[in-house]
Order: sequence, then structure tokens, then C-alpha cells
Amino acid sequence: MKTWACLLLAGAFCSLASGSLYGPPDSCKGRCNEKYNPKDVCHCNSKCEQHQNCCEDYYSHCQQANADGKETGTVLDGEFSSSDDAITNEELQQTSEQLYQSDINRAGEADITLNKQHLASKNQDQSPEPLFSYVNQEKLFSKPTYASFIKLLDNYHKSVGTGEEFTAEQLKEQDNFLSEVMKTEVMKVLYKFLHSKHHYGTEAEFVADLKEIWFGLYSRGKDEHDSSGFEHVFIGEVKKGKVSGFHNWIRFYLLEKQGIINYFSYNYDGPWTSYPDVLGLQFNWDGFYKEVGTAFIGSSPELEFGLYSLCFIARPGKVCQLKIGGHDLGIQTYTWDKSTYGNGKKYIATAYVVSP
Repeated sequence: MKTWACLLLAGAFCSLASGSLYGPPDSCKGRCNEKYNPKDVCHCNSKCEQHQNCCEDYYSHCQQANADGKETGTVLDGEFSSSDDAITNEELQQTSEQLYQSDINRAGEADITLNKQHLASKNQDQSPEPLFSYVNQEKLFSKPTYASFIKLLDNYHKSVGTGEEFTAEQLKEQDNFLSEVMKTEVMKVLYKFLHSKHHYGTEAEFVADLKEIWFGLYSRGKDEHDSSGFEHVFIGEVKKGKVSGFHNWIRFYLLEKQGIINYFSYNYDGPWTSYPDVLGLQFNWDGFYKEVGTAFIGSSPELEFGLYSLCFIARPGKVCQLKIGGHDLGIQTYTWDKSTYGNGKKYIATAYVVSP
């Protein structure tokens, strides 16, 4: 029997006993440049980025040689128009640490109790109890950013191919969420930094762009306008019988509490001794399986939203090297390249943690 011990910093699995060269079917371990097979749940060849069907750990296994920069201060790809406006890796780490320190709404040590149970990487239910033993809902979920985030969670269809149509009330909920997070110090720090790099002239411009990046609809199926970055990352979707995206602990907890999510096991536990932490986990969502997934645990909605936005704006399509709580953190983002908004701007396709 194969057993697994850890998740490497770049997001790869390492074997405790089996020495296997291959990972699970949702992983690119041992599959880089593999010939396209339509039966595969995700792909690891050079065209998967173009077709938006890479496995979530594609970068970790198959593009490490193209990682972003050799040194902390290296500037990537001229994302901005001049060298003064370019964002260095050192600035990313400094800013992400500032966002972390500003997150006064994150969970305290006594606010969440986890029951991680079984360390594994097989698609079997090896944990008889729920992941969350306790969450201080009264304290956390009454905060304005949590409350406005939770109101968004029932506004989407999980099946790719089913078009999204929002009511006036649901569109107002999107605006309310953006309004609430922009009141926090986390997002004020983020805007101040991006403004200093001449990426946004006003806060209103920044908020309008965030709404398009995250809530703008595009089609992962045919022409149904069935998806958005927010839905994919924070809500989760089902495509070809598998869970795609779904990287949010609040969503997970609420569905687990309703009996809709069945927690299987974890394959990685981050180095943080306080919240937010990072957990790699496997689970079943309403009959559909998520085999490779990471999520912040105990972070506020604004911190996740802010870190993912920072990385998408500064390092779109790359691993973004951050630092929070004194520990390194990598976030991978991908752009949605099949449709655009504004003057050729790109939506976010996905964002997730790939390293501690």
C-alpha cells in the first residue's frame, strides 16, 4: 500500500514508503509533457495553460525551471510600463507581510478547532469525523466582511455549463462585499501599494477593476457565461465529474456542517502555529471528489481576497512568492485567456496556495 508523508514547498507530493514516481490522477507528478488524453481529468502538457485545463500542481512539477526570478529582488516580465513601477519579489514579500499583520479579523487560536485525523493522499474516506470540530461563528461570522462574503455563497450554480444569472439583489451583494472589504486595513494597504506603483489612479478605479477581475462572467463550457474567478476560487465548481477550484475554509465549514461535504484526509499542514494556516486536503462535495486542494484556514475574507488579488495583478499566470507570519507562501494564479473585459484586460481563472 502506498502511503504519503508530506507536500513539498513547491506543492509536490513526496513518498514515505512507496517511492512511487506518479501522483494521483489530479496531479502532474510524473506526467509532465504527457500526450493529451481526453479521458484525463486534467492535463500536464505544454498546451494546458492555453486551454485552461492544467492540473492545479502543473507549475510545481512541470514549470519549475521557469520559476519567477532567481533572486529576491528580481523583476518579472515588465508587468508595468517602467522600471520604477515594476514590482519586485522583495516588495511582494514586504507587502504580503503587511497585509497579514493588518488582518485584525482573522480567527484567534480559540476560535477554530480542527480534527485533521488521517494524513494521506488516496481518494478514500479515512477520517470518520468532520474536519471542523468547532468554529466561533458568533464572533467571526458577525463581522461585516464575513457576513457579506457568506451572502454570496448561494448565488451560484456549481455545474460548469449552467449559466449564471444574477438578480438585482445578488449584484448588490457583490458591491456590498467589495465595499466592506475596502473598509479594512488589509485592502487599504493593498490599494496604497498598487497606487504607489501607478497601477491604479483612484480607489474607485481599483474597486471597479476588482469587480471585473473577480465577478465578471465568462464561459468554461460553451457560451453559457457559467463561471467567474470568484465562483471558481471561493465557491467551487464541478466539471467532468470532479470538483474544480474550491479553496475557501468558510465555504467548506458551512457545507460540512450541513452534511454536504465529507472530509476524507489531509496531505499537508502548513508551518504556522496560529491562524491563518494552510491545509492541503481531500474531500467529497455532494458526490463529487476533490483530490488535490489547498485552503487557508482561519483567514479573513479580505486577507484571502487581497493576497490573491495582489498576486494576480503583479504575477499573472505565475507563482507569486510571498511571506506571511515570517514564513514563505507561494500563490499560483492563472489568467482566463478566452475572453477579456475593458481594453483587453483578463479575468482571473484561478488562484490557490502552492507552497507554505
